[in-house]
Amino acid sequence: MQVRDVQKPINGLIVHKATVLFGEVTPGLAAHALVDLERRRAISRAHTATHMVHKAIRDALGDTATQAGSENAPGRFRFDFNASGSVPLSVMRDVESEVNARLLEDLEVRADVMTQADAVSSGAMALFGEKYGNEVRVISVGDWARELCGGTHAQRSGQLGVVKLLGEASIGSGVRRIEALVGSDAYDFLARESAIVGQLTEQIKARPEELPERISSILTKLKDAEREITTLRQQRALAAAAELTAQAKDVYGVTYLGHEASEGTTGDDLRALVLDLRQRLGTDRPAVVAAGTVAKGRPVVIVATNPAAREWGIKAGELVRVAAQTLGGGGGGKDDLAQGGGQDPAKLGEALTQVEWRVGAKATQR
Repeated sequence: MQVRDVQKPINGLIVHKATVLFGEVTPGLAAHALVDLERRRAISRAHTATHMVHKAIRDALGDTATQAGSENAPGRFRFDFNASGSVPLSVMRDVESEVNARLLEDLEVRADVMTQADAVSSGAMALFGEKYGNEVRVISVGDWARELCGGTHAQRSGQLGVVKLLGEASIGSGVRRIEALVGSDAYDFLARESAIVGQLTEQIKARPEELPERISSILTKLKDAEREITTLRQQRALAAAAELTAQAKDVYGVTYLGHEASEGTTGDDLRALVLDLRQRLGTDRPAVVAAGTVAKGRPVVIVATNPAAREWGIKAGELVRVAAQTLGGGGGGKDDLAQGGGQDPAKLGEALTQVEWRVGAKATQR
């Protein structure tokens, strides 16, 4: 059989969790246990790294940053700890720097069995919520980190190679989680990051240390350009409003204007156009504006009514639902302004026609 998990103390006994690969387990039967050494060593490195991050995070945030859980896997680990808020990026950098500095010192990792009293006097940290017997196992990373633990560890801190903290986030009230890589997995991650930085420096024509400022400048220019495009698009749509108003028709006493805007018109632009057209139609008589477009491959319809139309019982929310039903979708809103959409762009013209018919039906019911 093959051992698949680390040692775990249960009532003073060392218990192995194993998977039977062939045969049958019976009491008194001799068995051959095979340990996956590469996997075991990778987990050992991750476990030792967890202890070291625990020590560094407590040094940075104080003794209240106690461990609240962890997972050690080949090449990676996660560390949960108690904290009242997010950890500043500068603190994360300091923790990572401190841990890697200790790796360079190639500190001896030692396991000692001693009484609880001796462990406490030596400064060893106890894990969250664990129950210990009279004798405990203490893992020391040099004279720097010391913690009660029954798990497997590296022999020296230098064997970890490098530790890379990926980030931290909240996993519950008052509990944060750090995700990290160790050993060759950390190196591979850093190599990929370096390659990405190299590509960016080549494309942007800037040195690596200039990238943050240059990228920030490019993003600012892009946002400014997007705002300009939006303004120009809205101006173009509104510029046609005067001509569109002339296309309004009388539907049994209601001024009705239906318009199918060009594909690509955004929902915001369409809304601005509809509101402008409603204002142009005035308030002397009932007026309804219904406009539609295809945005990102999906049809959108916006309907607006003036106060006189609403007095006739003609409501935008009801009209937009008629259009949305034709389009195979849904919608809603207030009596004066509503928006809907659907799945079938080919039926946009039909949807606007259905709105016009409903306006006529409501008008003739007065």
